[in-house]
Amino acid sequence: MGIEIEDKFDVSPEYAIPDLSGLADVVGPKGYQLVALYYDTPDLRLAARGVTLRRRRGGADPGWHLKLPKAKGVRQEITHPLTRSTKVVPAELAELVRAYTRGVELHPVAELDTRRDVTLLQDGETRLVEIADDRVKGTVYGEESKVVRWREVEAELLEGGSEALLAKVGKRLRKAGATPSEAASKLAKLLEPAPLPTAPTQPGTTGEIVVDYVAGQVSALLSQDPRVRRAEEDAVHQMRVAARRLRSALKAFKSVVLDTDHIQDELRWLGNVLGEARDLEVIRARFGKELATLAPELVTGPIQTRLGSDLLEREQQAYGRIKEALSGDRYYALLDALDGLAAAPALGKAAAKPAQERLRAIAAANWDRVTKRYDLAQAIDDLDRRELAMHDVRKAAKRARYTAEALQPTLGDDMGKLAKLAEGIQEVLGTYQDGVVAQELLAKEAESAREAGEDTFTYGLLIGVERNAADRAHAEFPKLWKKTLKAVTKVL
Repeated sequence: MGIEIEDKFDVSPEYAIPDLSGLADVVGPKGYQLVALYYDTPDLRLAARGVTLRRRRGGADPGWHLKLPKAKGVRQEITHPLTRSTKVVPAELAELVRAYTRGVELHPVAELDTRRDVTLLQDGETRLVEIADDRVKGTVYGEESKVVRWREVEAELLEGGSEALLAKVGKRLRKAGATPSEAASKLAKLLEPAPLPTAPTQPGTTGEIVVDYVAGQVSALLSQDPRVRRAEEDAVHQMRVAARRLRSALKAFKSVVLDTDHIQDELRWLGNVLGEARDLEVIRARFGKELATLAPELVTGPIQTRLGSDLLEREQQAYGRIKEALSGDRYYALLDALDGLAAAPALGKAAAKPAQERLRAIAAANWDRVTKRYDLAQAIDDLDRRELAMHDVRKAAKRARYTAEALQPTLGDDMGKLAKLAEGIQEVLGTYQDGVVAQELLAKEAESAREAGEDTFTYGLLIGVERNAADRAHAEFPKLWKKTLKAVTKVL
């Protein structure tokens, strides 16, 4: 797997690659013949999302290539060795695009036959930038078959180069007559997928801001799907955050976007599916860090196994359940519903109101919800019930934070400040809650260890560490709450 950083240019058939000497050592050009088959669904779902999946022969890197969009000019590329079959996509790659195909079969949709001349910029043996001069014959398969020919130039940053050097190369190419390409890829020039539908909202309205935010979070959730399937670092967390932000937005903006209760329920389900592995990952790292701070003589019995490899095994089992869920009809139905929501939401009367006026009122209402939850919690005499109610305060603070963050691009720094204040409440209450949960888990593990005849001394130490952390957060909160209320009045 790698990250591609490249600039693409359209050039005329008579274009000449300019002199690149003075930038670095120039090697080449060297010629290659490349033949690539591209795969997609019949309705070009991958192409519509900027995803390309190909089987390529020839050149320095023959094989299967899956390219996933990450940011402008940057793509994530996942490779697989060349297989004999041109009809069957390797299962590992087909799995990674399930969020887009949703069970629809992949088949060849186009072929690119490319004569490529490659020039390298090097510093000694270190490869800096590759300039590929491509003469392309593109063939579209299907009911509307066609053949198209064109020429283009790509400048790609290699492992030893810098973006500054890439920019200098681009400048020389443009000066010689190249123009930056608007197409994200060769395939995008050849195929014409139907554009993703967008909601018909009016500029400057509350509806425009809210629907754009929702669509952005849908894209964020989809972009994490392949990373979760590959168990990449922090992917489950990021996908869970996108699901939470979506659900929070649909709750906060319920007067703007209507009839989303079912989608909210399904987002809660997805969050729970993702949460099991994420919570185990966090608690395993937490216990590992705490054990590392203890003197060796204080770590007794096989506690590192119980709190390390045993929890890791449970985490891996949870990952298996995630992958199963992400390949099921319930998940596909949720993604279809989210696509529909982003494209054609049911809008309320609030959607037509000017954004500044209405959105600020929504942000204030969401903060008021936090204070009301706090007042209700403090009115409860029973300590256990009060703690449960304070967990509701934390959830309300998280929703207020997500709402403010969503509105910051429109309403400015005040929303950024409100988000930080809500996050402060959320974090302290979260520290307390995490400490309580950690104590409960440690107590269960200690009981299992005791039944197995193991020394449980270290479990007691860790429970003490967690209790102290929770108690500090509990003691800190009243002062933080008072300070936060004062600050919020200046923002709202």
